[in-house]
Amino acid sequence: MKGKKISVLEDDEGILEVVEMILSAEGYEVDGFACVNDFMIGNATSIPDIYLLDVMLPDGDGLRICNQLKNQPKTSHVPVVMMSAHADISIMMAQCKADGFISKPFDLNHIINLVGSFR
Repeated sequence: MKGKKISVLEDDEGILEVVEMILSAEGYEVDGFACVNDFMIGNATSIPDIYLLDVMLPDGDGLRICNQLKNQPKTSHVPVVMMSAHADISIMMAQCKADGFISKPFDLNHIINLVGSFR
């Protein structure tokens, strides 16, 4: 389903640019954030259709943010996909209620297909 709004929290500028470019080319509206503070400010007024969150961030923990989003009534229904090069998927699944996981380096088609799978 195209036209969905996706909020991406990724501190690596190169990865963030690629994800924004690929998803925008697929017809999604993408808001990219490089730090937790900007992400929180940017998402205070507008709730996206999907969150893509990096696990390891310079000013926070993506797993903690995932749990905050899943525990707030206004965002608990929004799918959250975690991205990480370092975290073990089984550990991530035990530590947060994410709806999906992407290991880095990732296959761009995998991201497109995963994002497209949420209705």
